[in-house]
Amino acid sequence: MLRIKQELLAGLSATLEQLAPGAGDKAAFESPKMASHGDLAVTAAMQLAKPLRSNPRQVAEQLKAALLGLPAYQRWVADIEIAGPGFINIRLQPSAKQQIVHEVLGEGDRFGCQASNGRRLMVEFVSANPTGPLHVGHGRQAALGDAICNLYETQGWAVYREFYYNDAGVQIGTLATSTQLRIQGFKPGDPEWPEAAYNGDYIQDIANDYLARKSVHSDDREFTASGDPQALDDIRLFAVAYLRHEQDLDLKAFAVRFDNYYLESSLYTSGKVDATVQKLRDAGKTYEQDGALWLKTTDYGDDKDRVMRKGDGSYTYFVPDVAYHITKWERGFDKVINIQGTDHHGTIARVRAGLQAAGAGIPEGYPDYVLHTMVRVVRNGEEVKISKRAGSYVTLRDLIEWTSKDAVRFFLLSRKPDTEYTFDVDLAVQKNNDNPVYYVQYAHARICSVLASWGGDTAQLASVDLSALDTPAAQPLMLQLARYPEMLTAAAAGFAPHDVTFYLRDLAATYHSYYDAERILVDEEPVRLARLALVAATAQVLHNGLAVLGVSAPTKM
Repeated sequence: MLRIKQELLAGLSATLEQLAPGAGDKAAFESPKMASHGDLAVTAAMQLAKPLRSNPRQVAEQLKAALLGLPAYQRWVADIEIAGPGFINIRLQPSAKQQIVHEVLGEGDRFGCQASNGRRLMVEFVSANPTGPLHVGHGRQAALGDAICNLYETQGWAVYREFYYNDAGVQIGTLATSTQLRIQGFKPGDPEWPEAAYNGDYIQDIANDYLARKSVHSDDREFTASGDPQALDDIRLFAVAYLRHEQDLDLKAFAVRFDNYYLESSLYTSGKVDATVQKLRDAGKTYEQDGALWLKTTDYGDDKDRVMRKGDGSYTYFVPDVAYHITKWERGFDKVINIQGTDHHGTIARVRAGLQAAGAGIPEGYPDYVLHTMVRVVRNGEEVKISKRAGSYVTLRDLIEWTSKDAVRFFLLSRKPDTEYTFDVDLAVQKNNDNPVYYVQYAHARICSVLASWGGDTAQLASVDLSALDTPAAQPLMLQLARYPEMLTAAAAGFAPHDVTFYLRDLAATYHSYYDAERILVDEEPVRLARLALVAATAQVLHNGLAVLGVSAPTKM
């Protein structure tokens, strides 16, 4: 059906170009709001009425007559109707819609995927400093980042996942002193315990393992503790490695992987920060005032200029960000997406201004940002705010242990990133249709049960005669399958994995309706095989869509 739709779209484009030169580029099909209105809708007549100085319905009549004269429309279109002020509603032949089943079964896991476009994309996400366990906000970011990576891979991009963190800042210093105090026997509430120290039980765990001279290994570092209570630098290195290892365990439980871990400290030790500042000075984009070095960010749309280097000689936090993004560009990533919390909103204009001012050839609008809000967690009807392990917040590991990896991923992806979200733990463990991830997974398992009851070779379904799929019940399901590739493209372009969750719920609902309307394992073999092919194609698309979200597609539930 996708090939057929492309044929019909090409015919529409050529017809529009004949009516109004230049209008061919505006050719597009929309989905009618009501199934009774047809399968495809065209609004071009209303758009062309004014430039053609004609009534929209008259333009629609011209379009209808021209389209019905094209071979592709004669073969695949059952009827064209004009409605309202000039809407054109197209009804496809059942044979046109049936082609999608062959396409899905023929392409399998690759259905919906585009060929390689030769471009490289970096997505930076999670990027949590190793000062404590990952919280549910990190979980939302991990789910978003991984799903956006998967979406872009379906569109032909070579995707690179990067985790960026600071291993030597003020927060790391606080981690080291907090751990040292625990080693010395102090605890939260003692007079010696600083207000800024980290209070979670995990600090005591680090202290115990440090004294035991244990070795810790993470994906990007390893360290063996000396056990010396006075060696603050050793304590810092051990604590960072310990918490990086803990983060790796959390991310593994969440089925998230990274290609690289990039240290903020390396930007200083390699001289990249100093080199970036020099580029900005050489470009005449800085000035000295009140003992500080300023960047002229107002030249690039910021509401005021920003301090780069403070009076004490230290750089403000956006300066290493600029240096870091120059390295991304120099590493060949012409598209970069950063997944960050909404508290980073103020950084965007400064980083982009710095990149433009550096004169490194980086295009405006680089990088792209996806900002997300935090997550409220509700359990037993009450908000949960504290984890004993973390001390002041619910951890990602808590959420996975209370529910499941699949539920956490699906739930955290089910809303736009910048909207507030409340994670209902009780709903996430329910096994009924109110639980959206259960509803979708059950549709897949239900189909697998039907195929298992049949017991035949599913490979043969890719070539069966589908003419029996001409019933009213089968039409909506085939149209839903045909929506999948375009949905993926739009979701990638809009950084919108929540669109995938909406689509999967719609597809599951359409399948459940079909299952209730028509018996699949009927006696007549041609009908049985055609219906089995349709539901097998549905299972394949459910599987593919769930894979984009990082959610499993169980065969039994």
